[in-house]
Amino acid sequence: MKRELMGLIVKREDGSEQVNYDDDTFPSYIYDGWIRPNVTWEKVPHFHEDVEIVTVKTGKMAYSVNGQIITLEPGDTIFVNSNQIHYSIALEETTTTYVIFIAHPSILNSSVAIELQALQPIINNPNLSYLRFRNLNENAKDLRRIMYSLPDLRRNPFQITKKFFDIWEIILTQGKSYGMIDESVETDVHSKAFKAMMYYIQQNYKDTVTLDDIAASGNISKSLCNKIFHKYVGDSPVNYLLNYRVRKVAEILRTTSLPLSEIAVLTGFNGTSYMSEMFKKIFEVSPRDYRKTWAQIDQSDS
Repeated sequence: MKRELMGLIVKREDGSEQVNYDDDTFPSYIYDGWIRPNVTWEKVPHFHEDVEIVTVKTGKMAYSVNGQIITLEPGDTIFVNSNQIHYSIALEETTTTYVIFIAHPSILNSSVAIELQALQPIINNPNLSYLRFRNLNENAKDLRRIMYSLPDLRRNPFQITKKFFDIWEIILTQGKSYGMIDESVETDVHSKAFKAMMYYIQQNYKDTVTLDDIAASGNISKSLCNKIFHKYVGDSPVNYLLNYRVRKVAEILRTTSLPLSEIAVLTGFNGTSYMSEMFKKIFEVSPRDYRKTWAQIDQSDS
């Protein structure tokens, strides 16, 4: 794990998230996590080939998956399938705690038979973007028990693999009980367009970007562009761009000592004052105070 990237969602050139695995040689990430309003990992739309599983321990939160909001109570678990556009949402001012497990399906792919019988019916299933296991669900208890055990195993690939197989069996059982296991594969045009537009913004946020530019990158009209962004993130393309720029500011503040004027140029803002105004609007703290706070956290952890 790269400690300097903790709390940040870093994206590759294709727009997918570069998961900060616990071990560079084994594609899994396990963490006793937490969320509250305005942290850097809240409301950041992203996707990755890895599946993502979250079990809420205390408090209340939500996940957006392809534009659908799923509320999670204590004891609930959500499974987010591979390559789904998703993000976490804080629903309370107090801190919500959870266990998160992000893992690449290749961990389970020990043979062609397993890939065909167990992986593909889930991974390539257009009807299964997520599964929610409510606290009282018959499978929730076993899944919750496994999830709670994972943080103690995060450096043990063999044990993680065993647990991952157990989790996958529960997911298959739940999917079949809901009638969601289907081998047919369809193309979600809106999802593809949104991923293309996220990629364009990621590559060009430093420059002047208009709504016309964003829509053109997805090969769609401006009206459909607005509709798709509201579907997946509940906001306009222009506001998504602004939020992306502000979160890049937060990333640079945490990882460098660059002056604010230089950060403004690097993140596509027309000036330091406007950058600071937008930053405070989103994070409810000035860039300078944000940098001081995280510097103190780093010192206390060292």
